[in-house]
Amino acid sequence: MITDEVMALVDEGIMLPLMEEFYTIQGEGFHKGTAAYFIRVGGCDVGCHWCDVKESWNAGTHPPTPVEDIAVNAANYSDTIVVTGGEPLTWDMGPLTLALKTRNLQTHIETSGAYPLTGTWDWICLSPKKNKLPLGDVHQRAHELKVIVYNKHDLIFAEEQARQVREDCVLYLQPEWSVRDKVTPMIVDYVMAHPKWKVSLQTHKYLNIP
Repeated sequence: MITDEVMALVDEGIMLPLMEEFYTIQGEGFHKGTAAYFIRVGGCDVGCHWCDVKESWNAGTHPPTPVEDIAVNAANYSDTIVVTGGEPLTWDMGPLTLALKTRNLQTHIETSGAYPLTGTWDWICLSPKKNKLPLGDVHQRAHELKVIVYNKHDLIFAEEQARQVREDCVLYLQPEWSVRDKVTPMIVDYVMAHPKWKVSLQTHKYLNIP
């Protein structure tokens, strides 16, 4: 049973519900092909029906873990650390990124932006969702905008989001995995007609790695 004291530390970001952590190759977006250590934090109420890690949604099923322990372990593997979820911004990311930056690690986050941006980040990948839109100034701070495309209407949503980011933000359209054969040709045609966008593929799934 998780005590009130532990929950208070989670609320402060000193402990986080850690689902998993693993060393692999970044498979998506700007840094694809780069060796990186992934920290997957539990907790998400965005509720994407096509989410492939629904087991991350319930934070209560993942053990509260001190961020210092997470950072010490991460430093053994890579200089590049990717914090993902779930939705990591459900929690205060300040203590975790402080622990990582103290060890001179590069901090990347993958977020829907559904909660206010906390923490110190070297790279922010914003992947907005229609059912819980980004908050605050995350559009203006994002280095990469990655929109998951499930159907043609997502291209309209992508353009709406692209109008809110900085001019130097890298724009990606990524096929949702379960319908990739259907939507990838559509994305290719769209990118060729609108070359400000790039195609992002989940290359780790093609390589059969985590």
